[in-house]
Amino acid sequence: MNLPLVEEFHTIQGEGFHAGEAAWFIRLGGCDVGCSWCDSRFSWDPDMHPLVETGEIIEHAVYSGTKSVVVTGGEPLMWNLDFLCAGLKKRGISTFIETSGSYPLSGQWDWICLSPKRNVPPVGNICLIADELKVIIEVRDDLEWAEKYRRLVGRRCMLYLQPEWSRFSTIIPEIIAYVKGNPHWKISLQIHKYMHIP
Repeated sequence: MNLPLVEEFHTIQGEGFHAGEAAWFIRLGGCDVGCSWCDSRFSWDPDMHPLVETGEIIEHAVYSGTKSVVVTGGEPLMWNLDFLCAGLKKRGISTFIETSGSYPLSGQWDWICLSPKRNVPPVGNICLIADELKVIIEVRDDLEWAEKYRRLVGRRCMLYLQPEWSRFSTIIPEIIAYVKGNPHWKISLQIHKYMHIP
């Protein structure tokens, strides 16, 4: 099976529960969610990226020496990820995914980071099995929308509010005040951008 590979690289996870940890990132092409503030628009059109044999992608991850792989996009669940996950896990690599949940879940995952988007809501039971809920906050109304998904995820799910990068200085005071009054949430910052790493 081939997948549209945008890029693959060894870096530091910059967001959410695993922030600060080293990981091998696999970014797949294709996304029809269309967030206005997306920082990876270059990944949206899958036809702009080469189809790479999944076994080759797995070997690159193994060769990197990583202990964990983060599959992201775009929207990675546009593709069947069963074979990719099976191959990685067979080689002793943990599998993490970052997804809006807008397509049915495929693959076997050690960690599911669900980042739902307003225009294309999650499908299936991904809310119930997500390990992490990460909601991007651009305007104050997004906080109320985040609460909708807090009520849909499981009790063990980690809850994060993340300021939209271009609105950081405007929205972070709102998020800080909200988390003080609603301590079940934590704040996720994009630390990779502060460190100037991909």
